[in-house]
Amino acid sequence: MAFIDMHCDTLTALMDGRSDGDLMRNRLSVDLARMKNNGGAIEFFACFVCLGRFKDHNPDEAWDYVMRTLDYYEKNRKKYPNDCRKVEKYEDVDRILSGNSMSPVGTLLTVEEGGVLNGSMERLKVLFDRGVRLITLTWNYDNCLGHPNHRDPEKNSLGLTPFGFEAVEEMERLGMIVDVSHLSDGGFYDVANRARKPFVASHSNARALCPHPRNLTDDMIRALAQKGGVAGLNFCPSFLDEKKGSTVEGMVGHLSHMIRVGGEDVAAIGTDFDGIEGPLEISNTGEMSKLHQALERAGFPPRVIDKIWYGNVRRVLGEVLPG
Repeated sequence: MAFIDMHCDTLTALMDGRSDGDLMRNRLSVDLARMKNNGGAIEFFACFVCLGRFKDHNPDEAWDYVMRTLDYYEKNRKKYPNDCRKVEKYEDVDRILSGNSMSPVGTLLTVEEGGVLNGSMERLKVLFDRGVRLITLTWNYDNCLGHPNHRDPEKNSLGLTPFGFEAVEEMERLGMIVDVSHLSDGGFYDVANRARKPFVASHSNARALCPHPRNLTDDMIRALAQKGGVAGLNFCPSFLDEKKGSTVEGMVGHLSHMIRVGGEDVAAIGTDFDGIEGPLEISNTGEMSKLHQALERAGFPPRVIDKIWYGNVRRVLGEVLPG
């Protein structure tokens, strides 16, 4: 039951002291030990940085924080070489998914807040050289790339900056995944119109079922599918159902809707573990079988469940990452 999870904030939670332990074992929702014991094949670990924590939203301080987070990851990778494999090329993906229960967990590094680039293409290359293979263009603040999603329709219509367009092109050239979760609607369509390779919404749900601006409209789901991209199911209560919260039933509903609108190649998993709060029916990677069993009961064919679990993201990685 190998699965790929496109988003967690575990690295940041450990950096900020929200749990003892490390990447191997901790009291958070994601660690390597539980991933190995429960079929987890590849986890996308975000270097998340909130610009709002720095005076004047200083992107240089945010950049330093990301560098320290990457240093922390490398310390863990060297400490657990038999359990943690860094995913930088597609051959890493292929080797991990072709392995067995004794294989290391694949760890793909991401940055959640493109503002750390501060308009510098050189910084983008530094991130690539350090192994980052996905950038979430914005979080909840305007930055050098574009604008975040917003409940104000006028603000939500704002798109990418000139540097944002250039960065998307350079990311594709290098072999980095463009992530539009948190991006404004205008920015989403700018990416959809400019991208030549598949892009992703790493942790976003269906707006038709839950009207949060962080979720995707049906038109966005179709546009994402047309580019060969995927949307990762987010387990956050307010993105699944603002009244019922985070339930397996709600997860099945969002996956069903995304597939009905965009086809079976568009749906994936992006839990947002360790970045979300509230009661969670699936609270950690050790409980992923609950969703798998629910999809089986709902009549999802094994082929489609495999695509949600790992196949669709594997395809995107094959088309975007360096060989």
